[in-house]
Amino acid sequence: MTSVWDEPNEQNHYLEPHAGRLLYSFTRWTGRTLIEDDLPMAEKARRLFYAPFVVLSHDATPDPIFNYANKAGLTLFELNWEELIKLPSRCSAEPTHQAERERLLAAVARQGYIDDYRGIRVAKSGRKFLIEQATVWNLLDEKGAPYGQAAMFSHWRFLE
Repeated sequence: MTSVWDEPNEQNHYLEPHAGRLLYSFTRWTGRTLIEDDLPMAEKARRLFYAPFVVLSHDATPDPIFNYANKAGLTLFELNWEELIKLPSRCSAEPTHQAERERLLAAVARQGYIDDYRGIRVAKSGRKFLIEQATVWNLLDEKGAPYGQAAMFSHWRFLE
């Protein structure tokens, strides 16, 4: 039996409710779409999980925990689903880059989103990579309340 916290798959409809929040919030803030708009939500959720770009999100707790990554994100960060959903998102940046990350998240919280972010992140193995042209946005729930933050990017390069 699968649960909502299992890796997105056909049985849990690729976490359709969460994918819906990601897609709705992205469009709400940026005016753009990540996945074709004229598809059923279940298909949008599937396409988001298998998209060629990285999508990650974390919850709205004081020390946010990742709650979603698509296949590209899991691969880039070298994580499996069980590792991801237990990981504080701050751990995606080295300690020396924590202040920069905090400034980014505070700016997103104030403005709703930012475009063209770049920063250094680290995979589970310690391999560093530079992400570029990232969009980071606030997630909203179905009532418009804060639900966390998300990021999308398709440009990165390994530094080591």
